[in-house]
Amino acid sequence: MTVLVMSAMAAPLVEGRLPDWMEPRFFRSADELFDLAPDAEIGWFDLYQPAGMDKAIRLATKLKWLNSVYAGVDFFPLDVLRERGVTLTNGTGINAITIAEYVVMGMLTVAKGYRDVVRAQDRHEWLLDSPGKMELSGSRALILGYGAIGQRVDRMLQGFDVDVVKVRRSAGEGTLGPDDWRAQLGSFDWVILAVPATPETDGMIGAAEIAAMKPGSTLVNVARGAVVDQDALIEGLKAGRPGHAFLDVVTPEPLPPEHPLWSVPNAHVTSHLSGRAQTKMFERSVSRFLENIARFGKGETLQPQVDLSLGY
Repeated sequence: MTVLVMSAMAAPLVEGRLPDWMEPRFFRSADELFDLAPDAEIGWFDLYQPAGMDKAIRLATKLKWLNSVYAGVDFFPLDVLRERGVTLTNGTGINAITIAEYVVMGMLTVAKGYRDVVRAQDRHEWLLDSPGKMELSGSRALILGYGAIGQRVDRMLQGFDVDVVKVRRSAGEGTLGPDDWRAQLGSFDWVILAVPATPETDGMIGAAEIAAMKPGSTLVNVARGAVVDQDALIEGLKAGRPGHAFLDVVTPEPLPPEHPLWSVPNAHVTSHLSGRAQTKMFERSVSRFLENIARFGKGETLQPQVDLSLGY
């Protein structure tokens, strides 16, 4: 029997759907996971505490395959998994729809000044003019990170007649190469960050990039807070370059109440909610997991696999 250790939250969704060669063991707390992890050959160890997941993974010395709902795995001990020859499958694409919708929501919120409309309602004030007058149609957007989320954002923005340019390893029509986008930053109304969290993307939007952005443009970040030099961004926002920032991710998380970013009037901070703004994530994850169990039993390649050297 192959021992599977996973959250008891999934028990109702996998009941009667697991093969007879598998022995499921369910945890209801981090301590229960720590007790079960050493026997796990297949694991789904997702916790809300990254430190707890790290501990469970290190305890799981028999592990052959680790699954996760998280798309970003920067807080996993990837070196340990690589040394032990563990296959890691992640949640790439599971939340692409809702995160892409969040990006479009953020763009429309900025373009139409919707935050000021809501505040006017709170004051019971009838506005005589729109606080935002920008149309998405005809604007230009740069997408950095063209995975499942970036591709979904691209498709959605096409419907708004946005001129979308994305960054790929080889430049072509509608694309820029990895060494070309910085020189053209000043031509975009929207700069959308959907890159994976890796050492290469850490701090990729720094003071120089922020200074090069178009005055009045908007930076949208649904990647990781560490991708942006936050201090430089705050200074740039105060100077109007960029004109706005729509930040679903920040550093640190949770952002402390006294952090200056909260008080920057042209910063929209949305508490890393984009992936949670839906009800289907867990169902999608379980369906994918069951498909991979069938592949595992047949010795087939699991999808999607994380490259443990690249970190995504």
